[in-house]
Amino acid sequence: MTHPDTLTFHLIDEPEPGPRWQALFAALWPGYRAWYLQDGDAARPGPEHARAALRRHMPELVPTWSALVDLTSGDPVAARMLTLWDPPRFLPGCAQVAVPGPDPILVRNYDYHPDLCERVVYSSRFTGRQIIGTGDCLWGLLDGMNEDGLVASLTFAGEAGSGTGFGIPLVIRYVLETAGTVAEAVAVLRRIPVHMAYNITLLDRSGERRTVLVRPGAPAEVFELAAVTNHRGTTPRDPAHAARFRSVERQRALLSLLAAAPGPAAAVDAFLRSPLYNTEFDRGFGTIYTAAYRPAVGTVEYAWPGSRWTLGFDSPAGTHEARYRATGAAAA
Repeated sequence: MTHPDTLTFHLIDEPEPGPRWQALFAALWPGYRAWYLQDGDAARPGPEHARAALRRHMPELVPTWSALVDLTSGDPVAARMLTLWDPPRFLPGCAQVAVPGPDPILVRNYDYHPDLCERVVYSSRFTGRQIIGTGDCLWGLLDGMNEDGLVASLTFAGEAGSGTGFGIPLVIRYVLETAGTVAEAVAVLRRIPVHMAYNITLLDRSGERRTVLVRPGAPAEVFELAAVTNHRGTTPRDPAHAARFRSVERQRALLSLLAAAPGPAAAVDAFLRSPLYNTEFDRGFGTIYTAAYRPAVGTVEYAWPGSRWTLGFDSPAGTHEARYRATGAAAA
């Protein structure tokens, strides 16, 4: 299948869920509904079970969830899906690094299939904290930063299987809504059940950084490792999966980048080159965007071959035409 060379990314600036979110839901709900029910309705949790899980583990998000459900006209399937409790599996690739210094920066590549990316940046104040980040699952986040200077970003940890817990985009949202430092974020991640294994890299304004490996039915593991791809620590538990996604090779490139102590511009440029930039788009392993969060200055820069889009918490709503496939980009 051939995809266009450009995608349009949208910045939604909406403090509380409103007409912009409702338009997003109308555009994307048919696809999300099909994804959510792909294994049949009985495979997903019932409405009371899903609602109870959200109330138990993420009570701060319940008022926002209720407002979202109202904007769907009370769609019962949407109400269940929006809790992201026990959703279907999803396995993005990704790579990320947290670079310390007076201007600390977290840079990440989101590697997935172009058709499965919302292409939305959302700036919000759902629970009072201002947050900007890359949207997924209609109100979750793949990566983001809050006004306190906490940054969080995810990568799949390369472990097969799933269990009982929340889909990771809502976990990233919840961390940024309820924590202001790396230490506070680690405490949140230790108690939230997740349905698949992920590495979550954290950075705050002070330069503190940690990576937390979360997995279903197991305690979270906390690493000082600041360069992660798609396996646990530095030794994959599933060597075949790691080899398929060149996970060790990409992590070694990140560790070399860290050792070079790059400035923000050099760090971003490295993510647009092989082996960090990937072009296997049709197989769900192409770099859809690079995001660089700078908590000391409160900005996120989205980067693609040939263009940049720098945003802050108060940037006005708008769009950016992004070229994500370029002649001479990293070979698959």
